[in-house]
Amino acid sequence: MSRIARHITLIAAFALAGTILGGCSSINERLTPAVSDAIPQWAGGLPKDVPPRRGTPEYDAYMKEQERKRLEPAPTNANAAAPAQLEPVH
Repeated sequence: MSRIARHITLIAAFALAGTILGGCSSINERLTPAVSDAIPQWAGGLPKDVPPRRGTPEYDAYMKEQERKRLEPAPTNANAAAPAQLEPVH
């Protein structure tokens, strides 16, 4: 194989690899939320108490519930007024 043919083959291989990697990045943008939600917690996935993702109907309901909880008056605690008694650490 001549030297020019090797260079052309090498350039074509790098161009093909760059095109493939570029395609993967655009697919990952749409695929990542679905895949990360499907991974179990023991394998490094999201915990159970994570709020829903933005843009979903569940997120809107979650935000309404959070706003409702925020507007509720705080429960009164009889022991809250008394200062905490700390023991010396000598």
